[in-house]
Amino acid sequence: MFTDAQIERWLREDVGHHDVTNQVPGETTGRLVATEPGVVAGLEAAAAVFDSLGVAVTDRLEDGTDVEPGDELLHVAGTAREVLRGERVAVNLAGHASGIATRTRTAVENARTESDDVAIAATRKTTPGLRGLEKRAVVAGGGDTHRLDLSHMVMVKDNHVAELGLEDAVARFQERASFATKIDVEVETVADAPRAAAAGADIVLLDNMTPDETRAAVDELADYEGVLAEASGGITIADVPEYAATGVDVISMGSLTHSAPSLDLSFRTGE
Repeated sequence: MFTDAQIERWLREDVGHHDVTNQVPGETTGRLVATEPGVVAGLEAAAAVFDSLGVAVTDRLEDGTDVEPGDELLHVAGTAREVLRGERVAVNLAGHASGIATRTRTAVENARTESDDVAIAATRKTTPGLRGLEKRAVVAGGGDTHRLDLSHMVMVKDNHVAELGLEDAVARFQERASFATKIDVEVETVADAPRAAAAGADIVLLDNMTPDETRAAVDELADYEGVLAEASGGITIADVPEYAATGVDVISMGSLTHSAPSLDLSFRTGE
C-alpha cells in the first residue's frame, strides 16, 4: 500500500540533509499515545515508516479501534537516532488519518439515527500524495471510499453536461466504459433526476439540494429500479441525519477528508 519511494519522500522532507537534532546514541523504545478520544487509523503507514528505518514495531492497534486519552496505539524498539527520526512523520500520518476516521465515525453514527442503510462516502477531495492513507481512514471510520480514482467510475458532472448535454454525455461515456463500470450523473434540479436515470445513470448524484428537494428527487427516482440516489454538496456532520431521512442510498462528503482536524497524539520514548 505504501511504497518505499513514498516513505523515503516523507522522511527526506522531514530529516533534510544535515540532521543534528536526532544524533542520539544507544537503543530505546517508543510509544504512540492518544491524548484525546477518537478512532485510530494510519497505523499501518506509521509502522511502515519505522520499518523503513530498521526500527521494530513490537505492537500496534488495529485501524478502526476506539481509543481514549492515555491509550497506547503503537510500540517500537530500535536505535534512538532512528526512532527519533521516524517519530514526527509517523505521528503526523497517524494523527491526520485518525482525525478522518473519527470524523467519519461521527457522520456514520449521525446517519444511523435515521437510517440503517444509507452509506457515508468520501470524495476525490483528498490531499495529493495521501489519497490512499485518507481513503483507508474513511473505511476505518465505517465509511465508504467512493471511487478511488477516475478509472473506478464515470462521473458525469456539470462541466460535462455543459459541454455535451446530459443525455449525449451519458451516451458518450456508456460507449467508452467497460460493462463493469458504473455511471454516476450529477444533477442540480429535481426535474433532472429522472432525466439522468432515463438516460442510463446507475447512480444519480443530487448536488447541493436541500433535504426537501432531495426527498422529492428520491421520490422521482422510485420508478427506476436499481438506480441509486446519492446526496452531495456542502453536507455537514450536523446535516447528516436530515439527509439520511430523505431515503437516499449514499451521502458523500468532501469534508470527511478535507476538513477533518488531526487527532492529537503524542510519541514518548523510554519506559
